[in-house]
Amino acid sequence: MPSSLNVGKTTGQNRENIRQHNLSLVLRMLHQTGTVARSQLTSATGLNRSTISDLISELGILGLVNESEAVLVGGVGRPSFTVGPASKVVAFAVNPEIDATTVGVVSLDGTLLHKVRYPTHVQPNPEEAARIASEQIQKLKSKLESGTRIAGIGAAVPGQVRVLDGVVRFAPHLGWVEAPFGPMLQQLTGLPVTVDNDAGLASMAERTYGGARGSLNAVSLFAGSGGIGGGVIIGGNPLRGAAGYAGELGHMVISSSTNKDYSGLSGTLEAMVKRDDLLEAFKLFNATDEELHVDIMNTSDNKAIKLLNQQIDLLGIAIGNLANIFNPEVVILAGFLDSLFLFDQERLLKSVRASSLRSANERLVVRSSELGTSAALIGAAELAFGPLLSEPGNTKLHKIK
Repeated sequence: MPSSLNVGKTTGQNRENIRQHNLSLVLRMLHQTGTVARSQLTSATGLNRSTISDLISELGILGLVNESEAVLVGGVGRPSFTVGPASKVVAFAVNPEIDATTVGVVSLDGTLLHKVRYPTHVQPNPEEAARIASEQIQKLKSKLESGTRIAGIGAAVPGQVRVLDGVVRFAPHLGWVEAPFGPMLQQLTGLPVTVDNDAGLASMAERTYGGARGSLNAVSLFAGSGGIGGGVIIGGNPLRGAAGYAGELGHMVISSSTNKDYSGLSGTLEAMVKRDDLLEAFKLFNATDEELHVDIMNTSDNKAIKLLNQQIDLLGIAIGNLANIFNPEVVILAGFLDSLFLFDQERLLKSVRASSLRSANERLVVRSSELGTSAALIGAAELAFGPLLSEPGNTKLHKIK
């Protein structure tokens, strides 16, 4: 994890009546940055040393942080104390897709500890996906250390989600409509469950831990077996829209073609830049992104190269549109979109420049995802950690039985 504190202008206050605020502030910093010196917390928060000491002590009693004495090089000077998130506080993350349901365990410092992908030969209905996730969570519990506590479950679903009650309003390629996936999974596991859109969660994970770390304005495009999604960060906050369904970047129209995407819209990015077309070109079936990436990077087949160039040009048009609309500092590409980028970076950037205003693209950086296929899981875990980070002293953690 990064060692610098990226906290902007946020500062704490020394009044006792906002102690929960200060506990939250310190825990969030450690959650995002990992282990740091106690003196860095003092400097970053504006709180005095005594207050920081009291807050760390309280967080330690709650079992949320670990403190240790730093090793001095050469034995000169006074040893400083370092503080980090407790390694035995975790969240489960669930990501159902058309060809697999993936479950992970993420620690409080954002590290993906375990990950298991359960393949499905046909797209699962909500009940089946919840059952698979529950079974895998139970198996993963046996791999956790004694004394580990669970914040809850976060689910990253490729569709429109009503976050308030965990209902998936519409996940077109899964065929889910008004599916109460959150309540189903909560009933099976006995753990609190929060659900949100997978691409939006992945974009926040990239902003906290990955390729968009430190960027206040960023756009992410994530492609999987079921299509293309996205997330937009404006001024450091996710763009959610009036009803919470903003960021459906895969449904952006980029062509007059009648090709349709999973939602039935014509000429969209998802309709024109298709993973299935690449799988067919390389004669792959149920391949992972990693397997597809190897074939893309090593191909010498003229037909495959022609298809790759077509998709790269169209992806560049889409990114150019995003540059014009949002003027981001960085665009993050994940899944097979990243493979397209790495196959011919200059071709993609040329298409971006041809499709956008110079003022919008002159400072734009297009970058590969640093979290890769783990981004959605790490983002989902953030959902589960949310209540704990907001109210460290009042949030119940669940012990492994």
